[in-house]
Amino acid sequence: MKNKNLNKVLVVDFGSQTTQLIIRRIREIGVDCEIISYSNLYSNIRKNRPKAIILSGGPASSFKKKSPKLNKQVLKMNIPILGICYGMQIICQTLGGKVQSSNRREFGKAEIKILKKNLLFNRIVFSKNNASQVWMSHGDEVVALPKGFDALAKTKANNIASIGNIKKNIYGLQFHPEVIHTISGKIIIENFLVKICKIQPDWKIENFLNRQIIEIRKKVGKERVICGLSGGVDSSVVAALLSKSIGKSLICIFVNHGFLRKEEEKEVINNFKKYMNSKLVYVNASKTFYLKLKNITDPERKRKIIGKEFIKIFEKEAQKIKNAKFLAQGTLYPDVIESKKIEGNNSKAIKSHHNVGGLPKRLNLTLIEPLRELFKDEVRELGKELGLPSNIIQRHPFPGPGLSIRIPGEITNKKVNILKEADKVYIDELKKSNLYNKIWQAFCVLLPVKSVGVMGDSRSYEYTVSIRAITSTDGMTADIYYFREEFLKRLSGRIIGEVKGVNRVLFDITSKPPATIEWE
Repeated sequence: MKNKNLNKVLVVDFGSQTTQLIIRRIREIGVDCEIISYSNLYSNIRKNRPKAIILSGGPASSFKKKSPKLNKQVLKMNIPILGICYGMQIICQTLGGKVQSSNRREFGKAEIKILKKNLLFNRIVFSKNNASQVWMSHGDEVVALPKGFDALAKTKANNIASIGNIKKNIYGLQFHPEVIHTISGKIIIENFLVKICKIQPDWKIENFLNRQIIEIRKKVGKERVICGLSGGVDSSVVAALLSKSIGKSLICIFVNHGFLRKEEEKEVINNFKKYMNSKLVYVNASKTFYLKLKNITDPERKRKIIGKEFIKIFEKEAQKIKNAKFLAQGTLYPDVIESKKIEGNNSKAIKSHHNVGGLPKRLNLTLIEPLRELFKDEVRELGKELGLPSNIIQRHPFPGPGLSIRIPGEITNKKVNILKEADKVYIDELKKSNLYNKIWQAFCVLLPVKSVGVMGDSRSYEYTVSIRAITSTDGMTADIYYFREEFLKRLSGRIIGEVKGVNRVLFDITSKPPATIEWE
């Protein structure tokens, strides 16, 4: 019987905030992979029998007593290993090398020079001075190599940037190849997987689809599944996947919390009837949500209140459905990373997400999250594979709490209606200008700020709207989409002229990081 993990790569998480980007780059190369904790690593590797192991970075110092350790037996299993940042340092520390605090912390862009020709740095891009740009983020450094290892690259300051025991296929990088600022980062990871580990890229979205169908059918059996439907890309793909997997056993519940975009509830219902072959239960719970959020201004409280109410409503509807045992959600991998720690790591949660942050302790339904291994662009690929139309697949991301987290401060019906109108004008102008599909996510934020203006020769004192437009591939990092001046003038004129209650428009030009995509 063929080993199902023949080409599997295990990414060992030591608490880095960029561990998920390692997974992203591996997937882009077409290789199957999985994140695991550093705890019980040796037994996990023996069980999974991976083709390669990648050790992530992390915030700890490898030479301190309480830092995460690496079982020496892992390094004797004849499995190719690539250590990144902390991963390289822990390899050195485990095998008798020396790691110590650096006099000067390296953070940001740096240049390295290759000292020894090897497969890991094959085909990388060099600048005019025969150096290659990388991204550093560390406060410790390797100062003495273990026996059998060579320095493969160094920085301008003569610090070790890469090490390797070529005979044993164990390599280390002090920099982060997974981030886009390392110019040849993806090439380096591909060299390790394909040239050194001899892995044949065969991870495809259709393989993921077939595996999920089998797993869902096995898990659900003859029971029924309730799917939380919002009409966005994620929930629509989940619904389509479940419909293909279990057919009539799927019941979708669409809860209108009152914070949807203008006439969005009608659009969601019409799309469901057109493309799904399952039952839809529509619940208008806007009054409940407005009441629960009265006088609430803290963004985390907003998210958790909305998440909790969603689950309550699902549970209530579940009681009406015979044999309903499961609740399906469109949780994606970036949601999981930002909302909570990966098991065993030391990374900090950034913010809670609607899909993963508001679940009660005593949930009556078992959770199914078939997309939690995927990034947004992969979800779009899966939707295409499932036959969903482009108007659903290419729809911009929309948060579970909806417009509520695009209104900093207290939420009122008046504010929501103002934001709905501004959002409609914005999206309409993007589509008219053929910009919508060039932008990953675009939206308006209604600020809790009023300013003086002059409208119709009279004094006005109205709200301020900030527009946001970003480009991204996975939602983990995002850059600004810069509009032409004439577009901004036209959009500003339309919003102020057509949306009652707004007299000023701003343009948010903050990337992620340091900001998050949404304001709350």
